Amino acid sequence: MSLNAYTAQVQAPSAPTAPLIFAFHGTGGDEHQFFGFVRQVAPEAGVVSPRGDVSEMGAARFFRRTGEGVYDMNDLARATDKMAGFVAAYKAAHPDAPVYGFGYSNGANILASVVIQYPDLFDRVGLLHPLIPWEPEPVEGLGHREVLITAGRRDPICPWPLSQRLIDWFGAQGASVTTEIHEGGHELREPEIGALARLLTA
Repeated sequence: MSLNAYTAQVQAPSAPTAPLIFAFHGTGGDEHQFFGFVRQVAPEAGVVSPRGDVSEMGAARFFRRTGEGVYDMNDLARATDKMAGFVAAYKAAHPDAPVYGFGYSNGANILASVVIQYPDLFDRVGLLHPLIPWEPEPVEGLGHREVLITAGRRDPICPWPLSQRLIDWFGAQGASVTTEIHEGGHELREPEIGALARLLTA
């Protein structure tokens, strides 16, 4: 897969062993949504922030859906394979860099799908308010990988029971899971941002 498969904002790592961080925006965001955040918290890291290639009434997304929480599974499979190839191309271009990824909402969903299908791509993963409405099959390759999952217990988009199920699934695969849970909805709160910063810089 080409490095140019997506429109993206990119900053190369300042050193060969500095991490390469992929940032995935939420619905209606773009490649600029989290780029500045990464540059602020991890200035030596490389950043790859792609823009979703699907438009939903003008809002950029990484895959299609037919309703709130109802995914077009064929398009999700397409997007998962395309994104995995995009990430693999950057990994090949930076072979000494650890690879981290995080995403919010739709960005968390495409990242989670990639990790489920291609568990060896990322060393650290941050999933901010993900919604995976199916129960993944067990996979190998996630042992001891660091995974942060954040959620709101009253999130109307990502119901808490599904968030808990995803947390449990990653733990069952041997990942080192940390969580940041608040009592609100789909909004990002400061403790989540702090937990993500620690994941990216520890």
